[in-house]
Amino acid sequence: MRLKNSLSVIAATAMITACAMTAADPAVAAGRTAPACVAREVVKQDKTAWTTNNCGRNMHIKLVIDNGPDRQCWTTSPGETLKWTWKVGSYGRIAVC
Repeated sequence: MRLKNSLSVIAATAMITACAMTAADPAVAAGRTAPACVAREVVKQDKTAWTTNNCGRNMHIKLVIDNGPDRQCWTTSPGETLKWTWKVGSYGRIAVC
């Protein structure tokens, strides 16, 4: 009986740990802010942003939205421009992913 209770405690601890890990701040999950070689232009009123990869190498970036869902990660080639739009929340930052 004692082994069964110990296993229940271990399982409960693992579940709590897993839930805490998945509930991490989305901004942290996105990674650090993209370097300055990823140019940004943002029109907050229109909820639109453009990024241009001026880094000279492929970059993996995503749009982080404050109080809204982040956009998926995209791989951009040197010189490539992406247009990002959103409906809920406000512009947070461009992050590496």
